[in-house]
Amino acid sequence: MTAVALHHRIDGPDDAPPLLLGGSLGTDLSMWEPQLSALVGPRRVIRLDTRGHGGSPVPAGPYSIADLGGDVLALMDRLELSRAAYCGLSIGGMVGQWLGINAPDRITELILLCTGAHVPPRQQWLDRAAAVREAGSPEPIADAVVARWFTPQFASAHPDVVGRHRRMLVDAPAEGYAGCCEAIGGLDARADLPSIAAPTLVVSGAQDPSIPADHGRAIAAAVPGARLEVLDPAAHLASVERADAVSGLIREHLGIRAG
Repeated sequence: MTAVALHHRIDGPDDAPPLLLGGSLGTDLSMWEPQLSALVGPRRVIRLDTRGHGGSPVPAGPYSIADLGGDVLALMDRLELSRAAYCGLSIGGMVGQWLGINAPDRITELILLCTGAHVPPRQQWLDRAAAVREAGSPEPIADAVVARWFTPQFASAHPDVVGRHRRMLVDAPAEGYAGCCEAIGGLDARADLPSIAAPTLVVSGAQDPSIPADHGRAIAAAVPGARLEVLDPAAHLASVERADAVSGLIREHLGIRAG
């Protein structure tokens, strides 16, 4: 499939080392707002909307993780970035694995948040895609999905945050969301993980029911030299629920000094 021109937003100095941020299924680039104050300045932060999400084009699905990875490389080419660090959460982390495997010369550091290399059963993703297409919206699956994004304690204490992210999910284009579900269903990067050469940080949430921490442990065990951190408490959107901890881990992995 031909690469699409991803909608993106750039914050930070033109001469700072670039850092790409790729989000979760059903979100847009605003999900990374909790990280901006910690990362912008030392890094030129480039947040992107995955194809079919936010302001990015919505071609007809199904998509593959290779399609989404090709979109990121095309964005790097448009921005004249020969190399960049990449951080992705959930499907964004699946794209990060693809980049580390297939474009090792383009990725300086890799950060994989709340993600997996293989998230079966495939049929559940196909069923979710079909339900969203039939409804013309992610609305029918929104409550069940958002319940897995945050721990119950966080959700109870921060209903405004939960509500904002639920609206983000419901606003996702049906075809884009469905196409990305199909991409997740078709992913199995396990055999290729040992070829990743970029310094890699893997972060999982101890209470993540969407992609449990064992997935992160498996990635970290397979990628040479990878570091694993399991945040407790944290569910799927750990970058929101545990914003300071995630930002601190990213800064540390990228060698950004305090102050």
